[in-house]
Amino acid sequence: MKEILNIFLRKTPKERIIEKPRIQADYREKSSLIISELVSLGVDSEVKELKVADYIVAGVAIERKTVSDFINSMKSGRLVNQLEELKQYESRLLIIEGIDEQELYSDDGPEERIGMHPNSIRGFLLSILLNYKTPIVFTKNYEDTAKFISVLAKKKPRESPLNVTKKFRNKKEQMQYILEGFPGIGPKTARKLLKKFKTIKEIMNLPEEELKEELGKKSENFIRIINSKY
Repeated sequence: MKEILNIFLRKTPKERIIEKPRIQADYREKSSLIISELVSLGVDSEVKELKVADYIVAGVAIERKTVSDFINSMKSGRLVNQLEELKQYESRLLIIEGIDEQELYSDDGPEERIGMHPNSIRGFLLSILLNYKTPIVFTKNYEDTAKFISVLAKKKPRESPLNVTKKFRNKKEQMQYILEGFPGIGPKTARKLLKKFKTIKEIMNLPEEELKEELGKKSENFIRIINSKY
């Protein structure tokens, strides 16, 4: 006897498989709490070496800085290079994290606390927006950062450039970069020293008195570092 099919019987619909949003995170971000926070928000992270940026989210390149890292990388000149590299992405973003935990600048407190005048920081923030065309998001803490990334990850992804590379500096830029690694030595001072003394070796071999004439109070840290043992 043939089985009679019940045409009125509803078929059980197949369960819809919802794919989790997925982002790319630089391997140096593994030590942060953001990746584990993203997991709790339903976002998977592919941890790998990124040539540019800390996160690639829906085609947007994100550079993340804590407040202290922002100040230090601004003083050293490292952030300028990172912003130049970010320009390879049409969509990019700078996150400054931890404004609830640490002041970015203050007109009331002494500038020696962070080593920079508040107006220098304001000017640099404006330069990021106007010269580098990079939006800035200020987040309260790592949890807030993860929530911003999670919201962005759930948007429709954009195409990412395939030929992203690290920016290679020419000889003059490398020499200037080395000098800017010293506390208090900015681009202007570095260029002034190099124009006058021509080589880094010549600058390092200057007598302490001459360094004090050239650098003023900045010479103390400069002399301390070049005389320090590893």
